[in-house]
Amino acid sequence: MPHRFRRHLRDNPRTVDLVVIPAVFALALFASLVGTWGTTAEQLDWRPGAALAAIACTALWWHRSHPRAVAAVTAVCASAASGFGYLATPLLLSPAMAGLYWLATETDRRTARLYGLAAIALLVPTALITDRYSNIVLATLNPAVSLLLPVAWGSGVRLRRAYLESLHTRAEHAERTREEEARHRVAEERVRIARELHDVVAHHLALANAQAGTAAHLVRRNPAQAERLIIDLAGTTSSALRELKATVGLLRSPDDPDSPLEPAPGLDRLPDLITAHEAAGLRVTVTTEGDERTLAPGVDLTAYRIIQEALTNVTKHAAAHGAHVTLTYAGHLLTITVSDDGSGAPASDPAGQGGGFGLIGMRERARSAGGRFHAGRRPDGGFTVTAELPLHP
Repeated sequence: MPHRFRRHLRDNPRTVDLVVIPAVFALALFASLVGTWGTTAEQLDWRPGAALAAIACTALWWHRSHPRAVAAVTAVCASAASGFGYLATPLLLSPAMAGLYWLATETDRRTARLYGLAAIALLVPTALITDRYSNIVLATLNPAVSLLLPVAWGSGVRLRRAYLESLHTRAEHAERTREEEARHRVAEERVRIARELHDVVAHHLALANAQAGTAAHLVRRNPAQAERLIIDLAGTTSSALRELKATVGLLRSPDDPDSPLEPAPGLDRLPDLITAHEAAGLRVTVTTEGDERTLAPGVDLTAYRIIQEALTNVTKHAAAHGAHVTLTYAGHLLTITVSDDGSGAPASDPAGQGGGFGLIGMRERARSAGGRFHAGRRPDGGFTVTAELPLHP
């Protein structure tokens, strides 16, 4: 209930004015009526004090749109009431106190202090001049404290309001940041899955195409060899289906019982990759330099995919008879070099991609693992792909 009440007051500020301003007027009017009781002085007329209270409280209705003017008017009215001889009590000063409070909540700290000190400088001398009670402490300390209190209170309310707004702003910023980060991660995951699909499909289809073409060429002259190629073709397509299922399975829910559990390929499957390319007619040799190390899973997959894509490009574009793969372990780096003895990329395809995304995908894979990638023609003919990968990024 209190929370609903506060929210209602926040959404309907005029409700607060309808309650507070008449109450302030009643306090000031009461101070005008009893301001001289208990003294031997002649009873003061209450009507000037009531008129000044009415003027000050009327000005309070514009405290949101003109807080500085309202504070000035209420301070002048309070000083005038003190000049008429009314005792400057907190009741008499309540309109000026309300004006200074709202000024402190609506403006900055410097403005609130300046207006508060100006009101004190205006009111205290007037109270001293018209002091009917011969009490200097009462004439100075009472109005000074009464006017400083709303300035301090209003400044505290303004600071708390600003603090809560900053918390709300930071919460909104954090929420937007989380949403942007989630979208960024989704985009990265889509790129990664697209790269996996490209590597799987392009590699196996290139091998299948080469094997089918060779088998069609040998089916009449060497039926036995053509039969072996067709058997290898069946194995290539089966492997493609398994890897495609594993890659597309990344899009499934984690608790889906049909999600594939096959681990991601790594350099341990390099012999199978070499065998598949040799079945397609490409002679591949592998050389390892340095002591073999255990690779991080992401680096292991990246190394395998780069070699797979490089050999696929050789099969598709290089018109080569042989390729050489070199794995060099040195320090904290694994350097992969794939070179061929073919004619390199066609003249219409200087990037060596065949109109596809082979080199782009290899470069992105190397960079995602924290490594570097370079590809280009060899001076003596052929094409070379080099990737440097950290063993543990």
